[in-house]
Amino acid sequence: MRRWIAWFFIGVAMCGGIGGYIYWLRLPLRVPIGSLEVTEYHRILDKYTFPYLAQRTFTPSPIVLERVLSKKPEYTSWLFSIVVDGKRVTGQVNIPTGGGRFPVIVMQRGYVDKEIYQTGIGTRKVAEVYAKRGFLTLAVDFLGYGGSDSESDDVLEARFEKPVTVLTLLASLSSLSQADASRVGLWGHSNGGQITLSVLEITGRTYPTVLWAPVTMKFPDSFLQFVDDLPDKGAYLKNQLDIFHERYVDEDYSISAHLGDIQAPLLLHQGTADDAVPFEWSNTFVQQMTKLGHPIEYFTYPGEDHNFAKGSWGKVVERDVAYFGRELK
Repeated sequence: MRRWIAWFFIGVAMCGGIGGYIYWLRLPLRVPIGSLEVTEYHRILDKYTFPYLAQRTFTPSPIVLERVLSKKPEYTSWLFSIVVDGKRVTGQVNIPTGGGRFPVIVMQRGYVDKEIYQTGIGTRKVAEVYAKRGFLTLAVDFLGYGGSDSESDDVLEARFEKPVTVLTLLASLSSLSQADASRVGLWGHSNGGQITLSVLEITGRTYPTVLWAPVTMKFPDSFLQFVDDLPDKGAYLKNQLDIFHERYVDEDYSISAHLGDIQAPLLLHQGTADDAVPFEWSNTFVQQMTKLGHPIEYFTYPGEDHNFAKGSWGKVVERDVAYFGRELK
């Protein structure tokens, strides 16, 4: 009995008090899933590592067309919804007019403030051109946006949920009768480019992909790049990363550590005067991919901003249409 009591107090000392010892006792054993280990409590982010997602089978969800957003001679826009890990996610789908199945472009927008967000912001203008040219486009709102359910309260999990949403949508395309699931391309702008690259690395699929000024920095540098504008200068996010680093390995969540897994053809557009995604980022990314033996079609636009709004937007979109027309024929 005395020995048991002695060991109890040693455990209390090692775990930071009675509360820490009780918490330590309640932690579950690490349960192996495939080649990985996931726990119920302390390591909730293990299920978002690239290696784990690469071996995961994503359950298809019916793509439900809920209501018409707009109707034009060339296409009809619908609000759609899918279910991702038990949560409802909404988005916009543009379906070209006519019969048969259409080649698909799955689009990932960049960052938008929740206060001003509406379904289609960040993709609507480009998607309209694609739809008029005969491409069926889908763009999710992501959790916490539009009519979707709430995102995770954990700021890092909320970030890692986004590729899972896109991966579930890709697994669900065959449920939409107008979509040709054998001809699928991806489009990503800014942070949506990072999500798109994550999807390419996780799947290893050859989805023809267009990137507009993509965020290509490694994690967590990409996470901290834009925090200076926050009221607390990113203090909360930095604290959450400190906790993250005690439990996880950055490379398991970073696109820069898995560039060699990209198999898809890539087209990248970058403005030289972009004040959100510096020109140097895309240059470095292209150099990295070329060194890996994966050449990219790379177009630069002198004086252009993050949205190609200084006169090049039309040229960029026309290059996209030609690229997808060639790759998804």
